Amino acid sequence: MTGPGLAWEGEAEDAAAAVAAAAELRELKAHQTGDSLSVGNEFSEIRVSRVETRNGARVLIEAPKSGQWVALCPLEVEALTWQNADTFSAMIGNPFGPLFASEEE
Repeated sequence: MTGPGLAWEGEAEDAAAAVAAAAELRELKAHQTGDSLSVGNEFSEIRVSRVETRNGARVLIEAPKSGQWVALCPLEVEALTWQNADTFSAMIGNPFGPLFASEEE
């Protein structure tokens, strides 16, 4: 919660989204199978684990320093292999944002 008189437009929505995301991550981690694998270098560190969902296995990728995470199905992970270096450069050049705007935006 912010101090007196300090607020921003969408603050309640941001807080609700953060609570929902934290609950989703807890649920995913509760269904982890096996040990996590951590990989890092001087620029980044990630933790990868397998989680079981009602729609099948997913790869949970977490970035502990930023708190960001994503759960990908096998096809989404395979799609990474279809990309070239330019795609990854574009993703890195726009951190914390999508490569393409969604229809909602």
